[in-house]
Amino acid sequence: MAMRLLSLLLGVLLLTGFAAADSKTIAIIPSRYNSASLNRSSFPSGFVFGSASASYQYEGAWNEGGKGPSIWDNFTHQYPGVTPYATIFHWDLPQALEEEYGGFLNRQIVNHFRDDAELCFKLFGDRVKHWITLNEPYTFITFGYASGELAPGRCSAWQNLNCTGGDSATEPYIVAHHFLLAHAHAVKVYKTKYQVILILNVAFQEGMIGITLATNWFVPVSNATRHRNAANRSLDFMFGWQPLTSGQYPHSMQVLVKERLPKFTEEESKLIKGSFDFVGMNYYTTHYSSDQPHNNYANASFLTDARVFESSEYKMRNQLFNLSNLSSSKYLKSHIPKCCGSRA
Repeated sequence: MAMRLLSLLLGVLLLTGFAAADSKTIAIIPSRYNSASLNRSSFPSGFVFGSASASYQYEGAWNEGGKGPSIWDNFTHQYPGVTPYATIFHWDLPQALEEEYGGFLNRQIVNHFRDDAELCFKLFGDRVKHWITLNEPYTFITFGYASGELAPGRCSAWQNLNCTGGDSATEPYIVAHHFLLAHAHAVKVYKTKYQVILILNVAFQEGMIGITLATNWFVPVSNATRHRNAANRSLDFMFGWQPLTSGQYPHSMQVLVKERLPKFTEEESKLIKGSFDFVGMNYYTTHYSSDQPHNNYANASFLTDARVFESSEYKMRNQLFNLSNLSSSKYLKSHIPKCCGSRA
């Protein structure tokens, strides 16, 4: 889950593309923002809303070692009806694995993560009924391997961001590839060995497993075809990068990234496709997208591969439009598909 409280868990979000039928340049500016019409009945039965706290990922053991209770300990004990979703990996990779073989840059991490997840299933599966394999792959990868702002702080030297080493043109894609494979293998272990196994005619564990993703919504700066396509690419490079329903990376990524984008074998693609019982979605904000076909940088980077300029503000005829509060708007509501927060 995210490291801050979330107001919305969007669930399995299948985003559809824009229909680029009209090339006239007319700004797409929502005329009114009204959250009054967005309520529980706007979402289908079974859709799960939630919030998240990151304190448990590094604290835990609420009454061990002389630790006093936190406000979250008190809250969750007062309201035991809250259903916990346990995250196996929230970015805290052991430093020993980072030093031994490069962590998620090395394919060895796939089997190590699978084994770690299985240990969790064995020890806690009788009580934990909702498992999240990985938290926000996009955030961890982009800030950890493209811009270097978060651990492990890697990026290309030419960006002059004081990183510890790295290659922003290749490493984000390699790490994402291993993330997906690690997730899929952990899900396979859970489903085949722990989820529903009959022992003396009694079902074992009967939990659910999924992953938490993060995405923004993207609005083209105008209805010109190239800007609509740019908004699609923004979604492809953020949300579509985790192809859990198709087993293949988005076509736009394949075309733009070319040989820098790893490829799945047929067996791996089948393993990834449908590897979830639910998908948690952390949604933060909305951006305008405008086509930027020419990359001004001499060096490639994940940060510029989509060929899109994204901003929360758009200036037209001396008027400044801001989308920072669009998350609760009628416009967003019209673009949330009718799908559930979990699937059986």
